[in-house]
Amino acid sequence: MRPEYTELLRRRLELPLAEGPDKTATLEAAVRRLVEPGQTLWVGAAHGRPSALVRELTRQWWGRQPGFTLALTGFGSPLTALVLGGLVRRLITTFVGEGYPFPVPQALVGPAILSGAVSVQNWSMLTLPLRALAGAMGVPFMPTRSLLGSSMEEDNARDGDFVAVDDPLGSGERVGLVRALVPDVALFHAWAADRAGNVLTAAPLNENFYAAMAARRGAIVSVEKLVSTAFIRRHAGLVRLPGQYVAAVVEAPFGSHPGGMYGMDVPELEGYAEDLEFIVELRRAFRRAETAEAWVREWMLEVPDQAAYTAKLGYQRLMEIKGRAATDAWVAELEMLRDNLGPDDRVTPGERMVVTAARLLGAKVRAQGYRTFLAGVGNSNLAAWLAAYTLKADGVDVELMAETGMVGYLPRPAEPFVFSFRNFPSSKMLTDIVHVMGIFMGGRQNRCLGSLAAGQVDKQGNINSTLIPGVLYITGSGGANDIASAAREVVVSLAQSRTRFVDKVPYVTAPGRRVSTVVSDLGVFEKPDEHGELVLTGVPDGRPEAEAVAAARAACGWELRVAPALHRHAAPTPDELRLTRVFDPRRYFIGGLDG
Repeated sequence: MRPEYTELLRRRLELPLAEGPDKTATLEAAVRRLVEPGQTLWVGAAHGRPSALVRELTRQWWGRQPGFTLALTGFGSPLTALVLGGLVRRLITTFVGEGYPFPVPQALVGPAILSGAVSVQNWSMLTLPLRALAGAMGVPFMPTRSLLGSSMEEDNARDGDFVAVDDPLGSGERVGLVRALVPDVALFHAWAADRAGNVLTAAPLNENFYAAMAARRGAIVSVEKLVSTAFIRRHAGLVRLPGQYVAAVVEAPFGSHPGGMYGMDVPELEGYAEDLEFIVELRRAFRRAETAEAWVREWMLEVPDQAAYTAKLGYQRLMEIKGRAATDAWVAELEMLRDNLGPDDRVTPGERMVVTAARLLGAKVRAQGYRTFLAGVGNSNLAAWLAAYTLKADGVDVELMAETGMVGYLPRPAEPFVFSFRNFPSSKMLTDIVHVMGIFMGGRQNRCLGSLAAGQVDKQGNINSTLIPGVLYITGSGGANDIASAAREVVVSLAQSRTRFVDKVPYVTAPGRRVSTVVSDLGVFEKPDEHGELVLTGVPDGRPEAEAVAAARAACGWELRVAPALHRHAAPTPDELRLTRVFDPRRYFIGGLDG
């Protein structure tokens, strides 16, 4: 090479170690510069939750009534502090409640919604990211099959954010159009970024970074580690958000705590798991306003920055959550919990329900040729897990999916949480909600069987997991509406009582068109067709038939019809029972042996 060209190549074309404008800031400076009263803030969950940013938001705006609208896929503690401190006027979400390690209504936010102190616009797990995607693409709406026939269709149409139309291109299909959502600022936490805000993170990506690409003022992104642009280039396949959409980037190690960050195959970036004990403690604190405010003072208002927060957590706790992130950490945890597994000759109603539902799911896969399961939470999830393992042992090809972006995973023992980090390494694909819910579950090649839980179910199979007006805000749809709207068929698992099995649900979270079967602890209910009524077709073995029918009728809120010939569902085999128990050794869902 001629010397003048050698010098030119070095001077003009050499890749710089760092490139682009310096957008680094502190948490305090980033929030103070970009967040203003009355804004719509998207609080992201694309792999990790922006807990450090939420704490800073709380510190700066506590008690000042800024009237924020929060848009997010799920709202629970410690985010509940934003309602407690008077920061939130409106929620746009799919779920309000405590989620991990098991879902329950939120004791403080639910009453605030019922009283009108905080308004909520309910969406499903697919339709909310579609709104953000439309905003990012600069188009006015996105089409969907979800929400049609639900109470969310009516409510969001009234707000002007959803329209149901006949396909203008003549297919004869009715579709929904969700209005684009354009937040003012998006808050995200990720693995790493360079100073210019090129963001690197791992899948699964939950709702992805579409809201950051739509936000008027851009995104504030906290990261575990600031890296060079050269590092970003070496891992460009893991960059999910380019710097042009990022207004500020903040280095905040453990910035997702008490949530976790699933480790990647990048040696410089070390993962950590959810802090179970910490989450259980804060959930207990957020049952009452007084204890919640004390918790907020201790862990948010009186902790000035992320360095002080991690110091307060302490070395032992930080090392423990790093250890729990190991793929095989469940081995020691299951051994620690072995006394909870129980003897084979004692079976809870929850265990019987899970096993019965799993058998029915397996039978439907064999009969109809379904290729995938998409499950909700709790016992419906355990049933899908048990069914999948049973089918695979028999050589039947079926894959488990989870709405946040997990495809083809094999659940690990010791934790029944459907989105457990321990299940990520066993996945065959990690992606986002739009792929799983919009294409793999609900797309053209859909061969998916849904397994759902519910707050209530009625005789047509309609599901309510959102609202009992004037009484209780339950949690919201999550992915339930999407599954019930698009999966080929749906099986519901639900402990039975007259308040849960009702004649007509007061709020239709998910229409019952595709719900063919409901499994309770007292029996199995099936519909002859999508317009039919649930009929008792089976009861647990081990008690006289007349007694079993009477128990099912007594716990049913409508005049229950009974099939002329009832199937007797046998008790779990030892293998079925043990496999169910190793997935839920703390007995969050299957119930205690002393209960």
